[in-house]
Amino acid sequence: MTAAGVTHLTLAREEFRAQVPEWFPLDKDFVVLASGAVEIGLGAAFVALPKRRRLIGGLLAAFFVAIFPGNIAQYVEHNDAFGLDTDEKRFARLFFQPVLVLWALWGGGLLRRGRDADRS
Repeated sequence: MTAAGVTHLTLAREEFRAQVPEWFPLDKDFVVLASGAVEIGLGAAFVALPKRRRLIGGLLAAFFVAIFPGNIAQYVEHNDAFGLDTDEKRFARLFFQPVLVLWALWGGGLLRRGRDADRS
């Protein structure tokens, strides 16, 4: 997450702008920078605050849900970015967001049952 956040601020800044929906009321560059800062913060917190990993995992999952409209916009608006240069590729990308949500919940210990959940 931290590395992805850094790319928002540097190398992939223009690519991430393609995922900000045209209808979104804020400046695209601001959205990219802000979401990058959130990713850096969540990634760093996940590592630095292991006793808070359930909270951070939940926040990370919520973040992935919150940015999903950007993936939908990239598909609907036919925006090329990150090698997603066809509608088929952009459509297939939509199915990976739920995987990221599950990954965040699992990493935060929110999907475990029994004794494993008690230790989180």
